[in-house]
Amino acid sequence: QVQLVESGGGSVQAGGSLRLSCAASGYTYSSAWFRQAPGKEREGVAAITPRAGSTYYADSVKGRFTFSQDNAKNTVYLQMNSLKPEDTAMYYCAAAYLRGGLAPERYNYWGQGTQVTVSS
Repeated sequence: QVQLVESGGGSVQAGGSLRLSCAASGYTYSSAWFRQAPGKEREGVAAITPRAGSTYYADSVKGRFTFSQDNAKNTVYLQMNSLKPEDTAMYYCAAAYLRGGLAPERYNYWGQGTQVTVSS
Protein backbone atom coordinates (compact mmCIF):
# COMPACT_ATOMS: atom_id res chain seq x y z
CA GLN A 1 0.00 0.00 0.00
CA VAL A 2 1.39 3.37 -1.03
CA GLN A 3 0.24 6.58 0.58
CA LEU A 4 0.39 9.87 -1.28
CA VAL A 5 0.34 13.27 0.40
CA GLU A 6 -0.10 16.42 -1.69
CA SER A 7 0.74 19.96 -0.71
CA GLY A 8 1.25 23.35 -2.30
CA GLY A 9 -2.21 24.32 -3.48
CA GLY A 10 -3.66 27.74 -2.84
CA SER A 11 -5.13 30.83 -4.40
CA VAL A 12 -3.34 32.93 -6.98
CA GLN A 13 -4.17 35.55 -9.56
CA ALA A 14 -4.14 34.77 -13.26
CA GLY A 15 -0.61 34.73 -14.59
CA GLY A 16 0.81 33.57 -11.29
CA SER A 17 2.58 30.36 -10.33
CA LEU A 18 2.22 27.53 -7.86
CA ARG A 19 4.19 24.38 -7.22
CA LEU A 20 2.44 21.25 -6.05
CA SER A 21 4.28 18.47 -4.24
CA CYS A 22 3.35 14.84 -3.74
CA ALA A 23 5.27 12.66 -1.32
CA ALA A 24 4.91 8.90 -1.70
CA SER A 25 5.48 6.39 1.08
CA GLY A 26 7.09 3.94 -1.36
CA TYR A 27 8.28 3.31 -4.89
CA THR A 28 5.86 3.45 -7.80
CA TYR A 29 6.45 2.91 -11.52
CA SER A 30 4.36 5.82 -12.79
CA SER A 31 3.16 9.04 -11.23
CA ALA A 32 0.64 11.56 -12.43
CA TRP A 33 -1.33 14.66 -11.60
CA PHE A 34 -5.04 14.85 -12.29
CA ARG A 35 -7.53 17.62 -11.66
CA GLN A 36 -11.24 17.87 -11.26
CA ALA A 37 -13.34 21.00 -11.36
CA PRO A 38 -16.90 21.08 -9.98
CA GLY A 39 -19.31 19.41 -12.40
CA LYS A 40 -16.53 18.13 -14.63
CA GLU A 41 -14.81 14.80 -15.10
CA ARG A 42 -11.38 14.11 -13.70
CA GLU A 43 -8.76 15.22 -16.22
CA GLY A 44 -5.19 14.02 -16.62
CA VAL A 45 -2.77 16.93 -16.39
CA ALA A 46 0.70 15.38 -16.47
CA ALA A 47 2.24 11.97 -16.02
CA ILE A 48 5.66 10.40 -15.93
CA THR A 49 7.04 6.89 -16.26
CA PRO A 50 10.75 7.38 -15.64
CA ARG A 51 12.00 3.91 -16.57
CA ALA A 52 10.19 4.14 -19.89
CA GLY A 53 11.45 7.67 -20.47
CA SER A 54 7.89 8.85 -20.96
CA THR A 55 6.33 12.14 -19.92
CA TYR A 56 2.82 13.19 -20.87
CA TYR A 57 1.06 16.54 -20.67
CA ALA A 58 -2.49 17.53 -21.44
CA ASP A 59 -2.67 19.93 -24.37
CA SER A 60 -4.23 22.55 -22.12
CA VAL A 61 -1.11 22.78 -19.92
CA LYS A 62 1.75 22.17 -22.35
CA GLY A 63 4.36 24.89 -22.11
CA ARG A 64 2.97 26.10 -18.76
CA PHE A 65 3.24 23.12 -16.41
CA THR A 66 6.33 21.04 -15.69
CA PHE A 67 6.42 17.65 -13.99
CA SER A 68 9.56 16.78 -12.08
CA GLN A 69 10.66 14.29 -9.47
CA ASP A 70 13.14 13.74 -6.68
CA ASN A 71 13.76 10.00 -6.50
CA ALA A 72 15.72 10.26 -3.27
CA LYS A 73 12.67 11.76 -1.57
CA ASN A 74 10.00 9.73 -3.44
CA THR A 75 8.45 13.07 -4.26
CA VAL A 76 7.05 14.47 -7.47
CA TYR A 77 6.30 18.07 -8.26
CA LEU A 78 4.06 20.00 -10.61
CA GLN A 79 5.33 23.48 -11.37
CA MET A 80 2.44 25.52 -12.71
CA ASN A 81 3.20 28.81 -14.42
CA SER A 82 1.03 31.31 -16.28
CA LEU A 83 -2.00 30.04 -14.44
CA LYS A 84 -5.44 30.71 -15.89
CA PRO A 85 -8.87 30.77 -14.22
CA GLU A 86 -9.72 27.57 -16.09
CA ASP A 87 -6.93 25.83 -14.17
CA THR A 88 -9.05 26.13 -11.02
CA ALA A 89 -9.72 22.63 -9.70
CA MET A 90 -8.88 20.09 -7.06
CA TYR A 91 -5.55 18.57 -8.02
CA TYR A 92 -4.81 14.93 -7.22
CA CYS A 93 -1.58 13.02 -7.23
CA ALA A 94 -1.76 9.40 -8.40
CA ALA A 95 0.63 6.46 -8.63
CA ALA A 96 0.64 3.20 -10.54
CA TYR A 97 2.68 0.02 -10.76
CA LEU A 98 2.51 0.03 -14.55
CA ARG A 99 2.70 2.71 -17.23
CA GLY A 100 -0.29 4.95 -16.64
CA GLY A 101 -0.25 7.87 -19.02
CA LEU A 102 -3.18 10.22 -18.50
CA ALA A 103 -5.84 7.55 -17.97
CA PRO A 104 -7.11 7.64 -14.38
CA GLU A 105 -8.30 4.01 -14.43
CA ARG A 106 -4.68 2.87 -14.72
CA TYR A 107 -3.69 4.32 -11.36
CA ASN A 108 -3.71 2.32 -8.16
CA TYR A 109 -3.21 4.97 -5.51
CA TRP A 110 -4.55 8.48 -5.02
CA GLY A 111 -3.82 11.38 -2.71
CA GLN A 112 -6.46 13.39 -0.91
CA GLY A 113 -6.22 16.35 -3.27
CA THR A 114 -5.13 19.96 -2.96
CA GLN A 115 -7.22 22.91 -4.13
CA VAL A 116 -5.91 25.36 -6.72
CA THR A 117 -7.93 28.52 -7.30
CA VAL A 118 -6.96 31.04 -9.97
CA SER A 119 -8.77 34.37 -9.99
CA SER A 120 -9.02 36.69 -12.98
